[in-house]
Parts: sequence; C-alpha cells; structure tokens
Amino acid sequence: MTGFDINFLNFRFLDLIDILLVAIIIYYVYSLIRGTIAVNILVGLGIIYLIYLIVKQSNMRLLTEIFGGFISVGSIALIVVFQQEIRRFLIHIGKNISLRRNKFLWSLFISKKVVEKDQSSRLKPIVDACRSMAKSSTGALMVFARYFDEEYYQNTGEQIDAQISKRLIETIFNKNSPLHDGAVVIVDFRIKSASCILPLSDSEDLPLQFGLRHRAGIGVTEMSDAIAVIVSEETGEISYAKEGHVNMNISYEELEKMLNEDL
Repeated sequence: MTGFDINFLNFRFLDLIDILLVAIIIYYVYSLIRGTIAVNILVGLGIIYLIYLIVKQSNMRLLTEIFGGFISVGSIALIVVFQQEIRRFLIHIGKNISLRRNKFLWSLFISKKVVEKDQSSRLKPIVDACRSMAKSSTGALMVFARYFDEEYYQNTGEQIDAQISKRLIETIFNKNSPLHDGAVVIVDFRIKSASCILPLSDSEDLPLQFGLRHRAGIGVTEMSDAIAVIVSEETGEISYAKEGHVNMNISYEELEKMLNEDL
C-alpha cells in the first residue's frame, strides 16, 4: 500500500510539471500572436473544428466527410498558416540560448568592464545620430540584424557595406538624399545596405498614428530576430521595436541601454 501511495504521489508531481510546461508554451505562443491577424485565424480554425463536432454528432455524412478531410490535414495546415509565428517562436528560443552562451563565453575571456567600454564606443555614433535626427525631426529607420540576408535585404535596397558613423547615418536619412526613403540595415556595426523595403506589420493593436516607417520597423521584427530603431518625422520621437513589440518615445539613455543589452 505504501508503494502504491509513492507511485501515486510521483504521478501527480509529474502531472503538475506537465501542466506547467504546457502553460508556459501556451503563454509564449499567445505572446507571439497577440495583437496580430493570427488570433483571428486561430479563432476561425476553432469555429471550423466546433462545426465539425456538431455535424459529426448530428450524423450529417457529407459535411462530416468534408470537414473530416480538412481536420485530417490540420497539422499541415497549421504549419502553413502559422509559419511566421512558428518561425518567431523558434527564433525566440534559439536567441535566448545563444545570448546566454555568448555571455558565458565572453565572461570567461574578457572582463565585463572591457566589454561594456567597447560596446559603448560602438553605440555612440548610433545614439548621437538618433539625437541629431530627433531634434531636426528627420525620419529614420535602422534595422540591426544578426546576419545579412542578401536575398531579403539587398534586392530591395542599395548595397553600401561601410563602417558605421554618425555623419553617414545622417547623410543617408537626409530628406534630400535618394536613399532616405527606406531602412538602413546594420550588421556587426557595419551599414550593409540602405533604402531597403521591409514587410509591414499586420498587427491590429498598433496606434493609428503609426505610418509606414513604424509598421515596417515592427514588421521586420515579427519575421526575424532583428531589432528596429525608428525616428518619427512628425514628432521626432524615438521608438524601439523588438519581437513585434514597440517601445515608444524612449530617451537616449534608454535607447543606449536597450541596444547594449540586445546587441
């Protein structure tokens, strides 16, 4: 009897762990699709499945066969419909593991003060350029990517591949520059391309005042692990987009801190 009680307790503990893991997965999935059109698609799929259960219970053979065929390929349909969300979910997991591994390796060979000093000097031209463009209400969109996808970025913009600097950023986004209309892609603190056309976010929770520049900045972070910094042409406010979410009207100190943490 005692052995039975121990097995019972072990089963309930594992069952609790199982529930917690499922809850965590559901939370992460919800945080990724919240405010996007994927929520409406998920609701639509739920309604279709509910109709299938009703017609099956009612012995409607023709409708049961039709909906049953759709349900039988449901897993494939989910992958096709939610490919962007699945991609973002996997990127989110891989990014967190990669960041922890890199921080651990850096801590083994280089002191924290040296890393912070080097990072601060590399971020200075970016923050200074944002400060200058914000004061002059110059619209700008900078995308910080971990790798340069030539097919994704280069085909829609002009290749530059230059060392990043405050004056270069300001020159690109100058209203009289032919490259100002679009995004600048930065990889490893080098400007790879400019005037890039990015996919727009389809999120329904974005403020109405957001224009194409903000929607493009948020859209690229929904589809990849890139980070976007947007300077508003109308207000001069700086926004920071990451993983489909945006922080509006951040200060220069907050901008430097966020970039330092994410880059």
